[in-house]
Order: sequence, then structure tokens, then C-alpha cells
Amino acid sequence: MRVLALLALGLLAGCAAQQRPQMTAAEGRAFIAAYMPPSVADKDGWAADIHSAMAVLEIPVTPDNVCAIISVTEQESGFRVDPPIPNLPSIAWGEIERQREKIGVPKLVLDAALSLQSSNGKTYRERIDAAKTERQLSDVFEDLIGRVPLGRTFLEDRNPVRTGGPMQVSVTFAKAYAQEKRYPYPIVESIRDEVFTRRGGMYFGIAHLLDYPASYDRYIYRYADFNAGHYASRNAAFQSALATASGMKIALDGDLRAETESAARSLPRLDMDAAQIRRDLALSKTRDFERTDLYRRVFALADERSGKSAPRAVVPTIELQSAKITRRLTTAWFADRVVARHRQCLARQGKTASLAIEAIESFRAPGS
Repeated sequence: MRVLALLALGLLAGCAAQQRPQMTAAEGRAFIAAYMPPSVADKDGWAADIHSAMAVLEIPVTPDNVCAIISVTEQESGFRVDPPIPNLPSIAWGEIERQREKIGVPKLVLDAALSLQSSNGKTYRERIDAAKTERQLSDVFEDLIGRVPLGRTFLEDRNPVRTGGPMQVSVTFAKAYAQEKRYPYPIVESIRDEVFTRRGGMYFGIAHLLDYPASYDRYIYRYADFNAGHYASRNAAFQSALATASGMKIALDGDLRAETESAARSLPRLDMDAAQIRRDLALSKTRDFERTDLYRRVFALADERSGKSAPRAVVPTIELQSAKITRRLTTAWFADRVVARHRQCLARQGKTASLAIEAIESFRAPGS
């Protein structure tokens, strides 16, 4: 009965601008734990870290927001703080060899450095061969950077472990975000290390997923953005509209660079010069892009040419590239999988409740 009462409160919450349900911290944690998959160990601990992050980031504790976080975490790690990666040493050696060739370090010199004793008494080579998780591998490289002169030349700011934690969030994103907003926990070692903890991984993952304004009407576009970068779904829709308006074939990858700029410059009806187009495209990583002349005029031309309103969000067409990926996967595959998990998450509170939530919320995301 208590969970149903909390659920009723959750149904009253919509977008971030609406009044939030009045829950105590204990009620919020219980509300979150109730939506977790049955297989999750230490639900209370996970719920506490999720609730803390949502409170600090001022993300409303609604069924959809909670299920969005849970679904991405389940997809990315299965609720494991530092998930093991199959064949990680082989992946690491491949990346090391690519970087060695890129910066021109002789193989004999690198081999000598990796044969040195590291801080735990084992050689760097032995530790790489024994690594099973991204945190273990990242620690090897950070140790190498800190203790071996060649390590600083070879790896400083190029640690090949770029994502980590239960939501597999980008370390680069975490560092940049911590510059914008104060990290709420004590930093024991570094922001990179915090990404590999449960509290830090969830905090930065939730921030990346939900703490940016977007005009999306469905969570699938945030899931695509989580995979491809903020506003990738909106930008892919812009590319689609530009293709319609110009008659040109444009890759819908959400990356508004040379091909997109060239297509825009080919449209005389835009009545914009090259400098104006480039200026507006420079805002493509922000919400302000939607207020530019380029954005408005392209969609107006597309709507006119097609005779209907062009979609303002499209899941980008991107094939995922990573040494960890062993089969053909796309951003659409990722987003669809998370949407399916989202629906399963809502259904954990019962068929009637989940249908009511879906009808009211319509998968609205914060900022709608």
C-alpha cells in the first residue's frame, strides 16, 4: 500500500517545471528501489546513490525519470559498479600499439617502460595482462603516467580507458561537468577515479542523461543522445530537414560538420551567407541552436517542400565503434533496447499502474 501511495504521488509529477511530489528522502529511496530489477543486489545502496544524485541535480523523482536511470544502468552494466570486459588485455594491447604508432615511440623503448616495476610490485605489462575491468586497466595507465617519464609522454591526457562505472559515462564528460558544477562528494583521488565508483558513476551518468534541457517528447531521444552525444537526435532531425529542403543526401549522424555546412550553403533560399551559417552551426551542441535563423529557416523550407511538419527529433544513424564491441551495433539498437527496459521497469509496479503512467507521462523527458 505504501508503494502505491508513493506511486500516486509520482503520477502527479511531469516535466521539471511542474511541482514535484513531496517525498521525504526515505520515501524517495524506497520509491526508487521498488522499480529496480529483482536481481539487483544491495537495492537500498543503489537507491541511496541514485536518490542523492537526483536530489543534488534537482531531477524530479518520477516513475519515468527513475526508470530512465535504471534502464540505462541495466543496459550498460547490469548494475555492476565496475563490470568485467571480455578480452580486455587484448583490447588494451591493440590500443597501446595504435597510440605507439601514432606518436612514434619505438617499440623497444615502450617495451622497456612496460617491463618496469609498478607501484604494487608487478610490472606494468603483468598488470595489463591481468586486468579484467576498466578501472583496473585505468589504474595501470594512471600509475604509468605518474611514475614513468615515458608514461607522461605516451599517455598523459590520452588514457585509453575513456568510459567507466555502472552507467559507462565518459570520463571527459565527467571532468568537464565537474568544472561547471561542484562535485558533491569528497574527491579521494581524481574525477576519473570517482567515475569508477557507484556514487560517482551514477552521479555523472544521471547528469549526462537528464541534466540538460531538450525539447524531446520521448525518452528514446535522450537514450540516443546518451550514446551519441547531447542533442544528437535533434541535430539528426535538422540534417533530415536539410536533406528534404536541399534534395541532397546527408548522413543523419547528428554531427553538424562539413557535409551539413556544405548542404546548407547550397540553399540560396536560406538567404544566409557562409559566415552566418557557420556561426549558427557552432551552436549545434547547445539548445540555443533551435533559436538560430538557420534552424528555423531550414525547417520552414522542409515543411513547405514536404507539405507536412518535419520531425524535430530523429534517432541518429550511427554504427557504434569501440574495441569493446564485437558485433555490429548502432545507436538505434542501443536506444530501442533501453526503451524496452524502460517499459519493463514501469511494469514492475503492476500493469494498471504502468498503463496509467504511460498515458499521463507519454515518455516525456525533463525540459519538455
